[in-house]
Order: sequence, then C-alpha cells, then structure tokens
Amino acid sequence: MKWIEVSIKTTTEAVDAVSNILYDAGVTGVVIIDPNDINFVSDEEKSWDYVDESLYNIGFEGALVKGYLSETADLKEKLKIIENLVAYLPNYGLDIGLGEVTTNIVDENDWANAWKQYYKTTRIGKNIVIKPTWEEYSPLSEDLVIDLDPGMAFGTGTHETTMMCIEGLEKAVKEDTTVFDIGCGSGILSIAAAKLGAKKVVAIDLDKVAVHVSIENVEKNEVSHIVEVKHGNLMDVITDKADIVVANIIADIIILLSRDIKNYLNNNGLFITSGIILDKINDVKDSLEENGLKVIEVNTKGEWAAITAKVEDEMNE
Repeated sequence: MKWIEVSIKTTTEAVDAVSNILYDAGVTGVVIIDPNDINFVSDEEKSWDYVDESLYNIGFEGALVKGYLSETADLKEKLKIIENLVAYLPNYGLDIGLGEVTTNIVDENDWANAWKQYYKTTRIGKNIVIKPTWEEYSPLSEDLVIDLDPGMAFGTGTHETTMMCIEGLEKAVKEDTTVFDIGCGSGILSIAAAKLGAKKVVAIDLDKVAVHVSIENVEKNEVSHIVEVKHGNLMDVITDKADIVVANIIADIIILLSRDIKNYLNNNGLFITSGIILDKINDVKDSLEENGLKVIEVNTKGEWAAITAKVEDEMNE
C-alpha cells in the first residue's frame, strides 16, 4: 500500500500546533525532527548517548514535522486544508517559520519503520531511562527503565515538555502518592510515576487509540497493579482526589483546568503542568493564582515551560 508523507517545515514553538493539524486531517502518526532536542541536553551527562546527530541535519533552521495519509479520493482536499491551517497559525501568535508543506509517496513498510531511527534510549532527570522496546540497554543499578513503544503518535519522552514533567514527578512522588495523569498519550508519565513509587496512578486520555497504547505500555512495564488507564475528557471521569495532577497538554487547556483543579487535589497537592510556550507563562501563572493555587516553580527548556503550583491547606478547606 502507498502512503503520502506530508512534511511541514516549521519551528519548535509551532510543532505541537502543526502536529494537531495533521492529526485532525487523519494521519495515524507523526515524526518530529527537531535539532533543539539535541541542543538543549547536549551538556547533560549520559544524555543522548545513542543519537546519530546526522539524522537531525534537516537543512534549515527550525523543526520538521511529518505525517502520513493514505491515498484516498479526498486526499487533495485534505492537503489543501493542511496548507491553509498551517498558514493561519500566525494569527494565533505562533511563529511557524518557513511553514512550507511538501509531500512524498512512500511504501507502507517504510512508513511503519522510518520514524524509529529518530527514537533512541534517553536518560531523564536522575534515574529515569526511556528505552524503545526494540533496543538493548544495560541499566545501571539505580536506573528506573521505562520500556516504551509510542505507537508512532503519542510521545517518546524526548520532548522538552515531557522531560520537565518527569523531572517534576521525580522530585514530588513519594511512596504513598496518588497521581492523576491528564492527557496521558503513550502513558509515559503514568509509568514514570509508578516506577518512582506512587501507590496509585490514574491515566486519562480522550483519544481511544492513546488509551490502547497506554494500556499496552503499562502492561509492558509491569505496573498494571498501580496504573489504571481510563478513556475520558480531562477530569470528567475523576471522582476523587490526588496528591499530584500532571498535565502535559497546552497552555489554554491548563488555564481551563486551573478553574477547578483544586477540587481534585488533596491539601498541599501539586499541579505539575507543561506544554506551555514561553509567551504563555504569565497567562498560566495568573490563571493558577486567580483560582487559589500558589505557583512554586517555573522551569524552561528550549521554547517550552513547565509550571508547578500547590494547593495550600487553607485554600482547600
């Protein structure tokens, strides 16, 4: 079977928005090639030991996002919609860089496997190691290894936003911790929380395919007794409270969540958030504080920020 590879030249800032446009058009997976993924961790010990940097020589300054569409009768219409939506992104304040959309015909086998060359074993924080299921790795005694198959679409752990969430969890998770992972994708944050010692984790995603991928990854990592994966929209399927809510989504959704999030957090509970472009930091901070949370930490990597906020005793009574 033939597939159409859609390639979009853009910026790190616009990667998520461009990816969402491709998903909405019906792609079953994206490949993100971003030299910044190497640059911002180049000085970290033991990071990216296995990366072939030549793979990230994309020939222009920015990031490349690829998606795959089957050859259908409405293909030309879909491609036109993709072009128009990418061109419109600057109206939302996003720098799309070149914004160039090109296509290429690929065989199904090439489509299914080409992206894997960009996904290698990666160390995050002190002890978390993200390992593709098809790679070999000899762990150190202190390593907490997560075997992950992202199913081509749902997060490999190598994006800045995911890394910062994992680093936040590494600092916050204790043995008696309950964690809600909102927008779980591949389940990577839920698995990390479980590996770090959380007693209970609930992973939630609106995308049924993401739920399926998360369940598979949870089982591969033997944490099914800790992690429960649910299909639902944000907090709609949650009826109790957690010590930590982690959400690696986008700034606008975090602002929406902040209105009610303290109702789902225990006293002194933490809301760890990322997916926030730098220009949106103050908007997210203001929303959190307006809704009764105290911002205790702001971190940045590349073009992205992570914000941790806390529900204090008197605020949750």
